[in-house]
Amino acid sequence: MNTPTSTLSPAPSWAGPLMLMAGAVAIGFAPIGLRLSPFEPQATAFWRFAFALPMIAAVIWASGGKIEKPSRMALLAGAFFGFDIAFWHASLVMTSVANATFLVNLGNAAVGLIAWVVLKERPARIWLVALAVALLGALLLSRGAAAGNPSALAGDLLATVAAVMVGLYLFFAKLARRDMSAMNVLFWSTATTLVVCSGSTLIQGETLIPPDISWFIWPLALAVVAHVLGQGLIVAGVGRTPAALAGLLLLIQPVTGAMIAWPLFNEALTQIQLAGCVLVLFGVWLAGRR
Repeated sequence: MNTPTSTLSPAPSWAGPLMLMAGAVAIGFAPIGLRLSPFEPQATAFWRFAFALPMIAAVIWASGGKIEKPSRMALLAGAFFGFDIAFWHASLVMTSVANATFLVNLGNAAVGLIAWVVLKERPARIWLVALAVALLGALLLSRGAAAGNPSALAGDLLATVAAVMVGLYLFFAKLARRDMSAMNVLFWSTATTLVVCSGSTLIQGETLIPPDISWFIWPLALAVVAHVLGQGLIVAGVGRTPAALAGLLLLIQPVTGAMIAWPLFNEALTQIQLAGCVLVLFGVWLAGRR
């Protein structure tokens, strides 16, 4: 039976952060899958979550649990994640992977500030230093990546809106984990996200029915790697990790995305961008070294 967070036996202090870091690496593949998918951006998102939802239900049932009644927090998390995906997917085809991923990850960093103000989760003093170091690294990572792209500014603006959405998603997911198991939070947030993605696909007029079944390969890969594995680990880890540290750990994602995009899309990283990668990892280490 799935057990709410409040009754879980104490886990090692490193379990939550390790889940978050592994999840961040997994979702680092999300922009890569989107670029390679033959579907348009919003349709790719729709099929990603359509494939993921029954997989999550199967995991719950296979582990002997059941699908619980959804909480308001889980549904809100899913709604904001759906808006995040809609804006982020639109930005990824207008600017570089590194730039779009950096901007949207500002929302990950901001979740610590939200939790500080709303939940009174005051972070350690070193967190502010670590956050500044990691954000500086992420900024250097994205610097110059969109050069020569006339639509980059519009893509950057969309990614900034997505950053607000992802910060709210993580915040409400953390609240939802107080009363529900990780997989149930993931199931109901995914269901809500699927509804939002259906609307965004219809608004954009994108095609959902492909001419060939092979089109489903990349959305299916995204469902397994980026959502069931990646978001599953993040939802599980965020319930075991202070919000400030959780958001900062997720800044590993733009490093992963940029390093994979380098050989695949010829988005070569300059020495400045490579230095940015090092700073991001150093900031993450600094925040989590306790």
